[in-house]
Amino acid sequence: MKFTKKKLALAIGGALITMSVLVSGCSTGSDKKADTIKIGVVAELTGNNATYGTSITNGIKLAVQQLNDTGGLLGKKIELVVADNKSEPAEAANAMSKLVNQDKAPVVMGLFASSSAIAASNVSEAAKVPFLAVGATNPKVTLDEKTGKVKPNTFRVCFIDPFQGTVGANFILNELKLQKAAVYIDNSSDYAKGLAEFFKKACTEKGGTVVIEESYLQKDSDFKAVLTKIAAAKPEVIYVPGYYEEVGKICKQARELGITVPIIGGDGWDSPKLVEIAGASSLNNTYFTNHYSPDSTNEASKAFVDTYAKTYKQKPDAPAVLGYDGAMLLADSIKRAGVYESAKVAEALAATKDFQAVTGKTSLDASHDAVKSAVIVGFKDGKQVYRATVNP
Repeated sequence: MKFTKKKLALAIGGALITMSVLVSGCSTGSDKKADTIKIGVVAELTGNNATYGTSITNGIKLAVQQLNDTGGLLGKKIELVVADNKSEPAEAANAMSKLVNQDKAPVVMGLFASSSAIAASNVSEAAKVPFLAVGATNPKVTLDEKTGKVKPNTFRVCFIDPFQGTVGANFILNELKLQKAAVYIDNSSDYAKGLAEFFKKACTEKGGTVVIEESYLQKDSDFKAVLTKIAAAKPEVIYVPGYYEEVGKICKQARELGITVPIIGGDGWDSPKLVEIAGASSLNNTYFTNHYSPDSTNEASKAFVDTYAKTYKQKPDAPAVLGYDGAMLLADSIKRAGVYESAKVAEALAATKDFQAVTGKTSLDASHDAVKSAVIVGFKDGKQVYRATVNP
């Protein structure tokens, strides 16, 4: 096509207008930055672990609403930018990249699954943006696996698996008075593999034995052949440190096979979907370690449960309360930093000590991990029942 001077002028003018629109679009975040404090949220809103991300986001939104209603932070309102990682580690890295590079969020929080949190933290560390993991309990979230050093910009508001695995082993040995355990692991999950490792170590060191160990993969649906093999080893208890989707099917199929021994797990069990998948009767004589119980008599916990239930028409699970606690702990850190800059907020997060969270008094140690209590939760006719609180 031949360009006349007039056409050329029009083309150049159009290009300049297009560039102006693009630049205007890109600068929206910086324009808003003068009026708001932008916080990125990455969460499992769809996919196999979707209830975690939904609950986390609900908890964060509730905290932000309360903070904004009382003046916001540093005299500014909080603006959330949310990205879905689709319950996949690779998508967690993509979501984090969008939040830090495109949305220019100075701080990001979220995620319950450890594999996704590890993938996301690799991106945030490269960008030198603080990332506060909400429920990811594997030690590798805050520790660089290659160097063994603490990641300078990665933190978490939850306890870690060495503590959780020990709590589970102690409960089996000391409270249930059982010694022979089977371990059934989600071999596609850093969370499940890590928690199983710490459980086995604590169990055997304290006089218990692991009579059989088997594995499955996320999105498996038929567990009966392996469960039959496990039953033949005659364990007194089965430890299943997985996520609710597979755990529900494992519990259901175990009971259908006539396996009546206790089944124990970790915080990955905590989802309203678990009862729906397993059926209420299949969860009798099952227990899991968790971050809190909605039946806690703690005044802060009762107030949170009441407000959350009124807002979302259901009781909050652990991801919900950890999302809320994470947002409030982050807000406290921003206030202590006195300025909303990534490096200053990271310093303030690292210095967190005795923060009064709904899930209990929380301090971050030298590894950026939360030091706090755990609870034991059981089931009776499909309802969670608080059993005990265990201090670190």
